[in-house]
Amino acid sequence: MTPNTGLPVIAIAGPTASGKSSLAVSLAQAIGGEVLSGDAMQIYRGMDIGTAKLTEKEKMGVPHHLLDLRDPDESFSVAAYQGLARTIIEDLLRQAKTPVLAGGSGLYMDSVLYPYEYKAESMDAISRGAEPLPDPSQLWWKKLKEIDPVSAERLHPNDTKRIIRALQYAEAHGSSISLNTAARVSQAPVYPLLWIGLNLPRLKLYQRIDERVDKMMEAGLLLEVLHLRDRGLTLETQAGQAIGYKQLLQSLEGSFSLEEAVERIKRDSRRYAKRQLTWFRRNWSIVWLDGEKLTESSNQRKLIAILKDMVENGSTGALPISLADRIQTCGLSYQESREEDL
Repeated sequence: MTPNTGLPVIAIAGPTASGKSSLAVSLAQAIGGEVLSGDAMQIYRGMDIGTAKLTEKEKMGVPHHLLDLRDPDESFSVAAYQGLARTIIEDLLRQAKTPVLAGGSGLYMDSVLYPYEYKAESMDAISRGAEPLPDPSQLWWKKLKEIDPVSAERLHPNDTKRIIRALQYAEAHGSSISLNTAARVSQAPVYPLLWIGLNLPRLKLYQRIDERVDKMMEAGLLLEVLHLRDRGLTLETQAGQAIGYKQLLQSLEGSFSLEEAVERIKRDSRRYAKRQLTWFRRNWSIVWLDGEKLTESSNQRKLIAILKDMVENGSTGALPISLADRIQTCGLSYQESREEDL
């Protein structure tokens, strides 16, 4: 049962490279909170550079949770994530500490914040027992189209990870994940919730993504992949499908050159950012902020002051509306332009 402390959960969502992690640290410092990772791949040990995990120095002494929970050859389910995350959140609320959930894995974050219902044992058993099919990019998608055409229409046939997740959900529950998602949109969150989203103009976001990939390669991403391969990371593992790791593993197997792998990482990261935005934009509770403006310390201080005041004094009755009004007043709202359709 959720502790009745009156404190909200603060969630920070958005596409990759939009500045979520650094904002979460600054906010948690200001309000005495702790950070939970909302990234499905940061749960793997050793996958540090490619998932953009913060270093201990970058965490600035703020406790972080839901990192380094599994080895790269192990599977992990959204059901397991939900259970762990909710346990941590409820423990923090009992201590009168504000949980700050920050990440870009939409289904993982939604599963914690909204009344998704999973049968964890069934999901984990399916994950462990799943046998790879000869052509997963086609056969899995075709199977999904038969049992959940709504999800199949939404997913690209090559989006293997999400296709498998949808199939796992259908097998565990006897119903489609799209029905669960539709129900979630119309239901109230599990906790009082302040949810912000960071976004940037599309071309600026793509530039940030490309620069981040270059920095990852300079920081030793290829060496990280080589070490992880020795520990069981393969293209057949769940972790091996993560962007950055998948392309470098394919390059090491001779599918294409290292230069081509880097370009594919950039391309697939940009595509992933578009899918993240598509997912989060459906949620009316998210108040969108201009991530570029938040690179200025004065603007970040304005935002943190607003959130801190709402945590300490705000009513939990109409949090998204109150937050949106205050964000609009201080000029930090993100306004989409025609460029967003690129």
